[in-house]
Amino acid sequence: MKKIFHLSSCSTNNRIIKEINPGSDVELQDIKQNGIDEITLDWLKDKVGSYEALFSKKAMKYRSMGLNEMNLTEADYKKYMLEEYTFLKRPFIINGEEVFIGNAKKTVEEAVNSFNS
Repeated sequence: MKKIFHLSSCSTNNRIIKEINPGSDVELQDIKQNGIDEITLDWLKDKVGSYEALFSKKAMKYRSMGLNEMNLTEADYKKYMLEEYTFLKRPFIINGEEVFIGNAKKTVEEAVNSFNS
């Protein structure tokens, strides 16, 4: 599978997609329009080790809902990500068996290298 879960209204996500320069065989999915499904989220969790690693604690709702004051479990992280796209750390980049999560410089460089090798 070659797929990028992104937010089309996010300039950072758009810049990263430009850097990766995915071919026509890469599916782009706007998570605001079409959230992530449970099977894919579970697959990603297996790849990275936890739902927490896929969860964005920078989301404004994280604080406004008081989640930062709670001891969230893995089940909580999963539930919130399935319910609200804003809790997904983005982009999620899948190139076959390789997975790249987020927009950290090193992560983006690794994704670019993966797609261009």
